Amino acid sequence: MAFWIAGGVGLVIAYLLGSTPTGYLAGRLLKGIDIREHGSGSTGATNVLRTLGKLPALVVLLIDVLKGMLAIAVAWLVCPWLYAELSVTSPTALDLQSLASWTVCLAGLAAVLGHGRSIWLNFTGGKSAATGLGVLLAMSWPVGLGAAAVFGVVLAISRIVSLGSMLAAVTAIVLVCSLEQPLPYRLLVIAGGLYVIVRHRANIQRLLAGKEPRLGKAVQN
Repeated sequence: MAFWIAGGVGLVIAYLLGSTPTGYLAGRLLKGIDIREHGSGSTGATNVLRTLGKLPALVVLLIDVLKGMLAIAVAWLVCPWLYAELSVTSPTALDLQSLASWTVCLAGLAAVLGHGRSIWLNFTGGKSAATGLGVLLAMSWPVGLGAAAVFGVVLAISRIVSLGSMLAAVTAIVLVCSLEQPLPYRLLVIAGGLYVIVRHRANIQRLLAGKEPRLGKAVQN
């Protein structure tokens, strides 16, 4: 029983970390506005940039990345305790690694879902790209750095954040399937990457119509 309680608490913590509405709070604290009523309606750093400016956007971006990293840190801290509750014998390195991989997978997924579907915002939120990057960096830094590099290059060339985010998600999927990674990590990155892309549906429509704004320009509906 203690194992399931601890596991559930760990996932709730990861979800609540992800669901912390950083962009929404920035809008309320700095301008007294609901950022969901401005720009693209997202609570992510890109809409914060358009609505509140560069410094608030940078702070929101860093905190959103940190949320994903903290969710994975919680999973790593909880995992050995979970194993001790589950097993009457001393854990082997292989068993502990297997349990840790699945725990990290679920915690990362909870954080990504929390950012996009925040309980504090009636299950609305951002597109989960920044929080997903934090999860990647904490879970598998080569995959995270690869995705971040692609995002940076695409953003520098196109000045379109959504395009960089979606191509970074695709890159993460390719890298995690190409490199030697545990199965739970691969499943998480595939599911999380597809989730990020689905959250960009409106952006995809604007890209196809040639109306997706570049950095410094307003969203066209």
